[in-house]
Amino acid sequence: MVIRKIHILLFVLLLLAGNGFVLAQKKKPSDKSLREAEFYFTEGEKYYILEDYAKALVLFQKSLDISPDNATVYFKIGQIYSQSSELEKALTNAKKAVDLDEKNKYFYVLLADIYTQMGNFPEAAKVYEDLVGKIEKTEIYLFELAALYLYQQRYDDALSTYSRIEDSYGVSEEISFQKQKIYLQLNQADKALAEGDKLISTFPGEESFVLKQAEILIHNKRDAEAKKYLNEYLTENPEGYQSRMVLAELKRRNNDYPGALEDLKVIFKNPDYNPDNKVQLLAEYRSELTAEQLLQFATPLAEILVDVHPEVADAHIIYGDLLQQANKPEQSIQNYKAAIKIDPSNFGVWQNIIQLHFQLNQIDSVIDFSNIALELFPNQAILYYFNGAANLQENNYEEASYALEQGKKLASANLNLIGAFNSMLGDAYNGQEMYEKSDEAFEAALDFDPNNYGILNNYSYYLALRKENLDKAEKMSKKVVDNNPNDVTFLDTYAWVLFSKGKYKEAKKVMEKAISIGDVEAVHYEHYGDILFKLGNVDEAVKQWQVAKGMDPNSELIDKKIADRKLYE
Repeated sequence: MVIRKIHILLFVLLLLAGNGFVLAQKKKPSDKSLREAEFYFTEGEKYYILEDYAKALVLFQKSLDISPDNATVYFKIGQIYSQSSELEKALTNAKKAVDLDEKNKYFYVLLADIYTQMGNFPEAAKVYEDLVGKIEKTEIYLFELAALYLYQQRYDDALSTYSRIEDSYGVSEEISFQKQKIYLQLNQADKALAEGDKLISTFPGEESFVLKQAEILIHNKRDAEAKKYLNEYLTENPEGYQSRMVLAELKRRNNDYPGALEDLKVIFKNPDYNPDNKVQLLAEYRSELTAEQLLQFATPLAEILVDVHPEVADAHIIYGDLLQQANKPEQSIQNYKAAIKIDPSNFGVWQNIIQLHFQLNQIDSVIDFSNIALELFPNQAILYYFNGAANLQENNYEEASYALEQGKKLASANLNLIGAFNSMLGDAYNGQEMYEKSDEAFEAALDFDPNNYGILNNYSYYLALRKENLDKAEKMSKKVVDNNPNDVTFLDTYAWVLFSKGKYKEAKKVMEKAISIGDVEAVHYEHYGDILFKLGNVDEAVKQWQVAKGMDPNSELIDKKIADRKLYE
């Protein structure tokens, strides 16, 4: 046991005291006392390592009672008080340790740390100044000193300290960047740039230093100087893609789009440059540029992107996005389709394809792609919406009602979407002559949105065609035209509701107003002729039917009406 304790003691003394168990005593204690003091110290260190600080403190204090001028013991006691946040006691012991031994750097570090914990940064800085000034090869602590000066906003002292670090360790990125930050904080851009020049001179060919210079200059609206740095670097390093990217952005910012495009083409043609970075840049342009700028500037780059990286789905997606925003829906669709061939799991791309086909009134394609998408994403309500709407437009009422019912179940949390499903279900069930379900769907849609004029109009029209609940139909239709007095479709519905109720004179006035507005269709003239016939004006009715036939020769009963000069409903 004695040998083991001696080993522990030697380890502690070498690690913590630097110069051994320090005794700065007025009177040399006896060998017995010295051994006793060492024993208590060693036992205290054991408990300190075991984090039993209370026992360690008692043992250190016993060692100190025997050897009251032992700097190392004061240091250990200061450590314990510091860790337990008893900072005044910690400070007393740390100061005593430094007073007794001015050549142990660890004592200074503890003292500075305690001052820092107390928020006394000026005193902490003084301690580090003393440490570096009194003990050789401690320049590493200048970093701590500089940080303290920065925290106190003592920028001149911090700059001076960083210069001392450079004197000891040479020019480094870390120190120069810290000095640049300070100079920029002080609005001394030229001094910050001088630091950057020093880095470039010390480490020629390092692109990040050139980019930092350009960043500072651009921030200070000195674009021409920034371009000079970038061009000089690119002359020697033509593969400096980050520098070329910044240069291109500078040109674009100054409306030199052709020049910017040429620089970016160099980057985009390089297969080794990360395609994700190219995609990200184009995504930024998508949100910043006009449709015309996208066509002239961004889409040529996107074309290069898909040529160089044909296997990257995101490349085709961003090309499709740009074309969509530039109002080129058909070309956009082609790129989206290329993307889903590579990665069919991107739901957003499928949705874009379907929406664009719908926008182009390519209803068969909407049905085809929504059917395929539903196999991949059977829980996406919006796909059932598109599928149902497309089938409804094609008068595929049974397919439409099935899709819409499925979508409504999935859209339980989206009240707006449920309202849209109910509205279309009203149309779909009416087309199947399932009038009770149709009315229920329209009523549910109006419960959610009672002022939806489209739903009110369709519901009124269907009731009029069936000659059912005409008072309700008239009330709904009147509400629509009162709020939309110049909408020809709504006026036609209101006229037909009045016609169905036998209010032919009122219907005639409404229909004539609709025709006077213009933009009317064959059905409007046919309805007008029907109204005139009911008013006994057969000749004029036939004329209106003939106008309708000229606009739409395929109307179901129009030929018979004209030939027989008679109304068929």
